[in-house]
Amino acid sequence: MAGKPAVVLVHGFWGGAAHWANVIVELNRRGFDDLHAVENPLTSLADDAERTRKMIRQIDGPVVLVGHSYGGAVITEAGDLPGVAALVYIAAFAPDAGESPGQISQEKPPAAFDNIAPDSDGYLWIRQDAFHESFAQDLTPDEALVMAVTQKAPLGSTFGDTVTAPAWRAKPVWYQVSTQDRMIHPDNERRMAQRMNPRKTIELDASHASLASQPGAVTDLIEAAADEVAGG
Repeated sequence: MAGKPAVVLVHGFWGGAAHWANVIVELNRRGFDDLHAVENPLTSLADDAERTRKMIRQIDGPVVLVGHSYGGAVITEAGDLPGVAALVYIAAFAPDAGESPGQISQEKPPAAFDNIAPDSDGYLWIRQDAFHESFAQDLTPDEALVMAVTQKAPLGSTFGDTVTAPAWRAKPVWYQVSTQDRMIHPDNERRMAQRMNPRKTIELDASHASLASQPGAVTDLIEAAADEVAGG
């Protein structure tokens, strides 16, 4: 059997690469030693997709590309590279051609929609005093506090950036739904997953921050994709 493929982790809005900390530790424990986490600027979908492509191009061999939240839009846009063998969506946007994360959210607004506010420079923030209940209600108050204070705000215009050619139309897909998600409506997650015809869909009783609160189950899904890529 071939060795384990590389894994590239792509964060979403209001966080950085470190949001994957618990998943990184779990993947490493399971023998994945070619791990990468993109640090996206969150300035536009084009910028973030290009940053992700640059990392993928540095890797020899097949890549399992994993996106959380808005990171799902990024992997949808950047996953067309030939080295990408699988796409894994973790409580993530998976837009079709011409769709944007903002458009999908407006169709079925999430529970915490009103806790997002712009600043005078056009960046969107989750109110610090509402971050725990909005993004990560299944983490401890201390964990959520760190996330709230270190959140990485996107430019508001990024919400309206549309996908051009969705990679999920050509690549195998795995999807994780967070049933208690307050940042992306769970029914939106189910709808996006269903139309991609995933190899596997799992539902976790988790917040939007399932990658932090349930890293074992999230890693199971990534490992399932990796096993198929490796021929296991």
